[in-house]
Amino acid sequence: MARDYFTTDHEYIRVDGDVGTVGITNHAQGQLGDVVFVEVPEAGRKLKQGEAAAVVESVKAASEVFAPVSGEVVEANTDLGGTPALVNEDAEGKAWFFKIRLADVSELEKLMDRAAYETFVKGIA
Repeated sequence: MARDYFTTDHEYIRVDGDVGTVGITNHAQGQLGDVVFVEVPEAGRKLKQGEAAAVVESVKAASEVFAPVSGEVVEANTDLGGTPALVNEDAEGKAWFFKIRLADVSELEKLMDRAAYETFVKGIA
């Protein structure tokens, strides 16, 4: 069964086994506004926890998307290049950015669960 974790930079990772699906949260896409460009990492790229992995640009701002955990990118969501607005439509579903094979499962302990993330978001609103 998949478990969701969140970062203070508004990324989520949905972990199933040793692979996590990474994207930005509904809160993040709401703050960005209309997304007009997405750049995702290539499969095979190795990332460290907290490293810039992808880019998302909106009519308001450009933001980096950081790797919530260390590991190797095993798949990128290439659909986002042609349809960046999908991020606004389904940020925590079809608009995932990349999948990563976790190098160190213990890094998940540094992340928040959904309840903690929702409390965090309320505190910054």
